[in-house]
Amino acid sequence: MARKPAVMYREIKGMAYARREYMGGVPNSKISQFDMGNLTAEFPVRLTLKCKNRVQIRHSSLEAGRIAANRILTKDAGVSNYHLKLRAFPHIVLRENKLATGAGADRVSSGMRQAFGKNVGTAARLERNQAIMTVSCLPTVFNAAKIALWKASMKYPTPCYIEIERGQSLVQ
Repeated sequence: MARKPAVMYREIKGMAYARREYMGGVPNSKISQFDMGNLTAEFPVRLTLKCKNRVQIRHSSLEAGRIAANRILTKDAGVSNYHLKLRAFPHIVLRENKLATGAGADRVSSGMRQAFGKNVGTAARLERNQAIMTVSCLPTVFNAAKIALWKASMKYPTPCYIEIERGQSLVQ
C-alpha cells in the first residue's frame, strides 16, 4: 500500500488565521520586494504565472521564486526592459505544535494537551488559476520572461502554468 507524502502547510485546512492584532509574535515575511525592474514604463507584453490547484505557499517559497525569476530577467533582459510584480501576499499565519524529543522529553512535553501551537511563519492562500506573479516586458525579451516564470514555478508546491495576457500577436 503506497503512502501519501507528508504535506505540512501545502493543503488548505480549516479557517484562515490572519488577525494579527489578536496574536503575539508573528514572524516577519521574508519577501523583500513585490515590484522589481522598470516600475514606470508601459510594456506591450504581459505574462502571468498561475497555479493549477488550491494551495498555500509559504513566504520563503514565494521569495525563492521571486529571486529565481528576477535573476534571469536581470541577466538576460536588463533592468530597464521588464517589470516583475509578485501578486500573492502571505497573510495567513501558520502554527506548529513543536514536540520535544530526546532524553527527558516525556517530562518536558505535554503531547496533544492544549496543542494550539506557536506561530512559525506566514503563507499565501491561493485558489485555482490565481496569479502568483506577473512579468510585463518588451517583445524582444519574451523568451527570457517565459524562462524566468518557469524557473520560479519550480519553487512552488503546486503545478503552475504561464498565461500570455497581453501582446500575444507581438511575439509570434
